[in-house]
Amino acid sequence: MKATYLNKTTKFNFKSAALGLLVFATTFTACKSSTDEDLIPADEQQTETVMSASDLNEVAEAGSFHLKNYTLKGVFDFPIGAAVVKERLEEPLYAATLKKDFNRLSSESNFKFKSTHPEKDKYTFAKADAIAKFAQENKMVLHGHCLIWAKDGTMPSWLLNYKGTSADFDKLLKDHITTVVSHFKGQVTSWDVVNEAIADNGTFKDNIWLRKLGEEYFFKAFKYAQQADPNVKLFYNDYGQEFGGKKMRKIMELVATAKQRGIKIDGMGFQMHTVVRIDVNKINTNLKLAADAGLLVHISEIDISVKYQKAKTFVLTDDLAMEQGNKFKAIVKGYMENVPKKQQWGITTWGVGDKDSFFNKGYKNSDHDYPLLFSKDYKAKRAYRGFIEAGLGR
Repeated sequence: MKATYLNKTTKFNFKSAALGLLVFATTFTACKSSTDEDLIPADEQQTETVMSASDLNEVAEAGSFHLKNYTLKGVFDFPIGAAVVKERLEEPLYAATLKKDFNRLSSESNFKFKSTHPEKDKYTFAKADAIAKFAQENKMVLHGHCLIWAKDGTMPSWLLNYKGTSADFDKLLKDHITTVVSHFKGQVTSWDVVNEAIADNGTFKDNIWLRKLGEEYFFKAFKYAQQADPNVKLFYNDYGQEFGGKKMRKIMELVATAKQRGIKIDGMGFQMHTVVRIDVNKINTNLKLAADAGLLVHISEIDISVKYQKAKTFVLTDDLAMEQGNKFKAIVKGYMENVPKKQQWGITTWGVGDKDSFFNKGYKNSDHDYPLLFSKDYKAKRAYRGFIEAGLGR
C-alpha cells in the first residue's frame, strides 16, 4: 500500500461556531525532494479529504492534534500500550498521558533480568511492582518485558561470572523464569519470554545461555514459563524480522519446532523501531506471514525516527511531522488489514513522549530525535493524528 504524504501547504480551516461545523481540509500533494533523503517521495496524485465536525470533531486543545472526543484506547479494538519506566510514573504529565490514551503497559527495563535478579539469591521487584500497581489502578493490562534478553550486556555480572555446569545453568534459568513469572501470576497477561535471540543471518546470537546450554536454552525458556503460568500468553520478541529474510525464516522454524514438541509459543513481537523512509509493504508481508502461522501478533516497541542525515539537534518541521504521521498511519493500517482481529494482540509504543524516548537518552535536550506520538511536553503530534486516523478508518 502506498502512503500519500502532506507538505507545508496543509492548513486547518475552522468555519464559524454558528455553523457548528469544523472543516478539516487536508491536501495531499506530490513531493519529490532531492535535498531531504529522509523523506520518501509521495504519490504522483493529488487528493483532498474534507471531514465534518460530526465526523472528526474539534481538537482537544491548542497546539495539540488530540481529537476532543477520541482517545487511542477508545478507538481501537485491541490494546494500545506504552513501555514505561517506574520513576516517570511519578511525573504528572507523563502519568496523565498514559491514563488518557493507553490501556496496556509494558516496561522498558524494570522487568528485565538485571533489575529483578541483581544477585544470585536475591530478587528485587519493587519497581516492577509499582508498574503493576499503576496498571491495576488504571484498569490497564500488563505485558511483561522480558524474561531473557539474549545479550550478555543485559545480564548481571554475577551471572556472567558464575562458575557451574550445564545442569547448574539450567537450574538458574528455570529458577529465574519460575520465580519472576510466579510473582506476577494473575497480573501479567503476556510475556516476552526470549528477546532478540536471532541474528540477521538466521543464527543464534552469542550469549551466556547459548554458551552454557546451546540452542536448547530457547525452548527451555518457553517450557519453564509455560509451567510457571499455563494461562499467560508467551511471545518471542525481536527486531528486523519485518523485513523477512533469514532472520524471519529462522524464527518461524523455531516456532514450528516448538509446536511439534508441545512447547507453547503463542505470539510474535515485532519491535518496529523504524524510520520514515521504511517500505511498509515489506512490513505487511511479514506481519501476514506470522498471522498465517496462527500466531498472535504484537507490534511491541514502535517508534519512528526522523533523525536520518540531520544535525545533532534539529527542529521537527511541519512537513517532516506530516511524513511521520502518515508513516504511523500506514503501519497501523497495515497491521489491521494483515492480522485477523482475533490475532491482534495490540500495538505498544517504546516510551510515551519524545522527551523520554530512548533515542534521546543521554542527551541534554530532547531535540535529538522526535520518534513518538507525543511531543516533549506531551502534546499530541501529527504522529498521533495519523495513528488514530488509521483506527477511525480515515
